[in-house]
Amino acid sequence: MTVDRLLEEKKFESNKYRTQMHSLGDVLDVILNAGREGVIISSISRRANLSHYPTMDKCGKLLSAGLIKSNTDNGKNVFFITEKGYNFITEYRKFQDLIESMNLRY
Repeated sequence: MTVDRLLEEKKFESNKYRTQMHSLGDVLDVILNAGREGVIISSISRRANLSHYPTMDKCGKLLSAGLIKSNTDNGKNVFFITEKGYNFITEYRKFQDLIESMNLRY
């Protein structure tokens, strides 16, 4: 096996799992992209590529932090991003860009 091949496999392995912060960022991105209509938990789960219960856990953490809010519509929780959440995701994206430019993993 060549060195390049080994490095490529190692790179794949290191990206195999997302960090909790990355998952939270993905959930926030989905909610942000939903706009004013908001988004239900099953759509967040599908678009963020997380199973249902971890998605509920992430949404609970984001709610507690005040980054998202939820309203009940026809018996379903609909999630919306708050101004605080929008400011957070903007700064988080800057952080992601910086980390990627340095070829670091967070």
